[in-house]
Amino acid sequence: MITYEQRNQTRQALDFARKNGCQAVRAMLYAGTSSAYEVRDMKIDRLSEASESSLRLQLFVDGRYGSYSTNRLEKDELEKFILDSISATRFLTEDRARCLPDAGLYYMGGGSDLHLLDPTYEKVQPDEKIRIVMRACAEMTGHDKRLVSATTSYGDERVERYLIDTNGFEGSAASSSFSLSAEASIRGEGEARPEAYWFDSSLFFDKLQKNGIGSRALERALQRLGQRKVASGKYAMLVDNLNAPQLVAPLINALYGSSIQQKNSFLLGKKGQQVLGRNIRLSDEPHLCGAVGARYFDNEGVATREMPVFEEGVLKNYYIDTYYAGKLDLPQTVDSPSVLRLEPGDKDLEGLLASVDKGILVTGFNGGNSNSSTGDFSYGVEGFLIEHGRLAQPVNEMNITGNFISLWNRLLAAGNDPHKAVPGKIPSLLFDGVDFSGL
Repeated sequence: MITYEQRNQTRQALDFARKNGCQAVRAMLYAGTSSAYEVRDMKIDRLSEASESSLRLQLFVDGRYGSYSTNRLEKDELEKFILDSISATRFLTEDRARCLPDAGLYYMGGGSDLHLLDPTYEKVQPDEKIRIVMRACAEMTGHDKRLVSATTSYGDERVERYLIDTNGFEGSAASSSFSLSAEASIRGEGEARPEAYWFDSSLFFDKLQKNGIGSRALERALQRLGQRKVASGKYAMLVDNLNAPQLVAPLINALYGSSIQQKNSFLLGKKGQQVLGRNIRLSDEPHLCGAVGARYFDNEGVATREMPVFEEGVLKNYYIDTYYAGKLDLPQTVDSPSVLRLEPGDKDLEGLLASVDKGILVTGFNGGNSNSSTGDFSYGVEGFLIEHGRLAQPVNEMNITGNFISLWNRLLAAGNDPHKAVPGKIPSLLFDGVDFSGL
């Protein structure tokens, strides 16, 4: 997708910026194509095809830093854009922590194929995409008289990035993705309109689940008939593998250099300490073949490596890029997670469910908030009451409250069932003694 000519244009842009006042430059050339198809009640509602490319330049000028983007790559226009950007950067506040990484940290090449790009991407024709999304809608339409609306969506994307800087780094990466989703809304009691969705996604078209997505969405919506609140109290909380990553995200957000430097992290100063339960092992595994997010280098060209995040509950690493390494005087790691993997247990969702005497299975989070500096949270949830290892009653309009450190110290078990369509490898999670408010 990114041609030799475009790469050469990017190199020339770097040289031009360097010769006109920049002490250092990083350039990222992006090229992507995508399509989206949406069907509502068996009628095509939206079709789109897009192709775009852009060049992002990060300029380091006299201790100042600016980031600029353009999709105009013709020589004369690009050179004017660079000169204007250099001039604008000189008006910014000086910040000597802004610099390129130590060249010794760069990815030097040699890694095997991570299998992130489907070579058949361009062979999938529009009529086939339409058939797929229409068939998914047909799996809901006419199958239950309580159905109010049925919506299905298909999307695909192919992207390539080429990164180069004046400190000697040069590398590229490409990936593809395909997705199919369905949402069903049904007529419930009174004015209630229970809704549910289901989806699948894959890096490769032939591995995308194309049948049963609509049927599963309708089934999930029908299961929500009769939703109501149950009594407030402390319950075991089982979170399915679609929603479990949402409980990991606040932990990761608290590990970014920006959060640490701004003292907006409930994990500030916790490195080397046991923070979470001893049964928690969370690692970043960037070289997992065929995994969404796998990569050999981060957005600065720094080589990725397998990195423990929590080992037996002990915080092992922060996500520190070049800038925050300088600001905080901390060792540089990488700028962000690649593929997060939580050590699995030996049971799937059904096995975990069977172990719960009284609890709530959470199948969706509905709004809420968390305090990034304290770790306190309050989220709306929906799901099912569990009694004696079985689903007893659909529930909604309930809230959970607590603190993330306390919550993760009450993890009873992790499942063995990370969802392939969700980034990362986070399975279903079972917690003890979570505060639910309802009736």
